[in-house]
Amino acid sequence: MKKIGAFGLTAATFFMVSGGPYGLEELVLKTGYGGAIAVIFVLAIAWALPTGLMVGELASAIPGEGGFYVWVRRAMGPFWGFQEAWLSLASSVFDMAAYPTLFVLSLGQLWPSTKEHSFAISASLIGLCVIWNLWGAKAVGDASIWLGAILLAPFALLSIWGFTHGRGTAATSVPAGPWFGGVIVAMWNFMGWDNASTIAREVDRPQRVYPRVMIGTLVLIALTYAIPILAARHAGIPREAWVEGNWVGISADIVGPWLGNVVLAATMISVLGIVNSLTMSYSRVPPAMAADGLAPQVLAKTMSNGVPWVSLLVCGGAWTLALTLSFDRILLLDILLYGLSLILEFAALVVLRIKEPELVRPFRVPGGVVATIGIGIAPTALLITAFVANRDEQVGGMSAAMLALIIMLAGLVLYACRAWASSGKR
Repeated sequence: MKKIGAFGLTAATFFMVSGGPYGLEELVLKTGYGGAIAVIFVLAIAWALPTGLMVGELASAIPGEGGFYVWVRRAMGPFWGFQEAWLSLASSVFDMAAYPTLFVLSLGQLWPSTKEHSFAISASLIGLCVIWNLWGAKAVGDASIWLGAILLAPFALLSIWGFTHGRGTAATSVPAGPWFGGVIVAMWNFMGWDNASTIAREVDRPQRVYPRVMIGTLVLIALTYAIPILAARHAGIPREAWVEGNWVGISADIVGPWLGNVVLAATMISVLGIVNSLTMSYSRVPPAMAADGLAPQVLAKTMSNGVPWVSLLVCGGAWTLALTLSFDRILLLDILLYGLSLILEFAALVVLRIKEPELVRPFRVPGGVVATIGIGIAPTALLITAFVANRDEQVGGMSAAMLALIIMLAGLVLYACRAWASSGKR
């Protein structure tokens, strides 16, 4: 089996979490330039860093295929392991429905006629990533390095041009409206670190690599977000220009229309890299569940290169069916589902420190048990705040919180049905 190295894992993690500065427009619009930069670095420390530290410790100590599912199951038993996997896979449906839609919208700006074939194009994107993943984790990691370089090149040019040819200040106005909506956007742009853990068996020297990759990728992503925004401010781009999806217009204003077209093309590169990396990550969870008897055994079938081909096909098929659904406010729902699974992971970190103190941990969150409890406080508080501030948000005519609760309860029902079926066989 060809294993993914540190650079490949860094690039794949970059796409699992970020995929570039796309999606931050609403943050600048609602909080202003100063507020946006402050939010980026506060969330990097209070939201992303604790998750990265948790992943660094658990992925290096328990480098098993399935990552976060394996941690929670080992710490708290099969029931909670199943819930962790269910919440993560449920949130993947919303992720994998949103990203192909963005791909189609970007392609439609270049060739308007393609909008008439949105489902076929979205399904083809998922199919391409499934086929790509059949070549193994190393192939995905190597591709992520090149895709990341291509993606970041136009933003590097935008930043250089903005700082060297800018007017030195931007026309500003006082942000209006619910500013916390911008924070939700930033939280979404900083989540997904644990996805990198699911391929630990396919990573070269995971005990050494994971802690370094988590910290290195966090710095890379924070700079990727902050530098282009600061360059746009220096170039004099007004806050009102930061409407959703307007990196194209901002790039055109700073450098020229041709760069706007390049950034538009880079948007599709970003989506390709994100979907490709997430396909790799999510498809490793069902085989780990199957190995524990919590999912059909057929999902554990692998190719000679270790790729779980049945799980890949099943996940790809489920995501393709989800493309037929219409989501108007999925971001908050995605965060709520992801947040519930993240809380379970932080709980597993603490439980394993107490339950298995002798477990070899190549990297430890410094500060003992108290620190492992402490690093989960800020992310949990942010999730609660996000829930309270957006409790009235609707998804398909239903409260987002209520829909998240229904999905969570569905996991309980599914586990009960599996337990009942297992007892009947005995």
